[in-house]
Amino acid sequence: MRSSQLAQSIANEITLLVTSGELSRGDHLKTQQLADRFGVSRSPVREAMSMLASQGVLEQKENRGFFVMEAAGGIIEQVREDVGPFEVANDYQRLAEDWLTDRIPAEVTEQMLRERYEITKSQLNDILMRATREGWAERKQGYGWRFLPVAKTPEAFEQIYRFRMLIEPAAMLEPEFRLDRKIIDEQRRIQMRMLDIDIERLPAERLLHNGALFHEELIKMANNPFFHISLVRVNRMRRLLEYRSRVDRSRTVRQCREHLEILDLLDRGEIVEASYAMRRHLGGALSKKSPVAWSWSHQAHEKDNLKK
Repeated sequence: MRSSQLAQSIANEITLLVTSGELSRGDHLKTQQLADRFGVSRSPVREAMSMLASQGVLEQKENRGFFVMEAAGGIIEQVREDVGPFEVANDYQRLAEDWLTDRIPAEVTEQMLRERYEITKSQLNDILMRATREGWAERKQGYGWRFLPVAKTPEAFEQIYRFRMLIEPAAMLEPEFRLDRKIIDEQRRIQMRMLDIDIERLPAERLLHNGALFHEELIKMANNPFFHISLVRVNRMRRLLEYRSRVDRSRTVRQCREHLEILDLLDRGEIVEASYAMRRHLGGALSKKSPVAWSWSHQAHEKDNLKK
């Protein structure tokens, strides 16, 4: 992906953060935080913010950086249709797809990857750093890289959900669990906005992000950092399979409603009931995402590839 294409994709993502309400008018955008979030260097982030400043989404203040414009909340159609979302239409996703479908070996060199994808050393570094953050790549001692078989199979995907069914309900029953009004109110706002407009309008990866964020924010209330760290890590691991699957927006509606039911229980102080509701919610999500069905479609996809 050329630098300008990468910058446009990041500009798309920032615009979605604004239109979805995750970034509010007047918010200060920090280059390094965005670079860390998207797994890229600061240069394409700065280029993306300059693009958005010229479009009236952001405002650049001298010696202070970039801020969300006062009127940016009303900008709905700024996202370019000819450039795919950052999470999907880029070389990062090409690498992930090749790993998921066994087109590349588990151990590779940077030279091999640069030649295969025809990208620069800097671009490859951004991609590999992101893969590392997502939990499916690691640098070998001395030379080369190793890709990890996390959430690469339907079995691993199911194991992740069963792990979540253990830790997320249990986290609510921890002695140190404390309701956080700010978290509850913010997640209620996000879920209600998704039901009102976002489910039909936002790209799939943004819907998946909002769903994961709901669970990661709620588990923070256990006040045990190991619960939160574990959940964030497994959520990153499962993204490879979820990003390549088609999002069922009608099912997302049901998930949002179940999220709101859990928030209502927490709001009323019915913690044990909320814990049971969380387990039912995760169990339902696992059955609907059916690793067996995914395995069948994955095998069919591979057979089609062999015929080509």
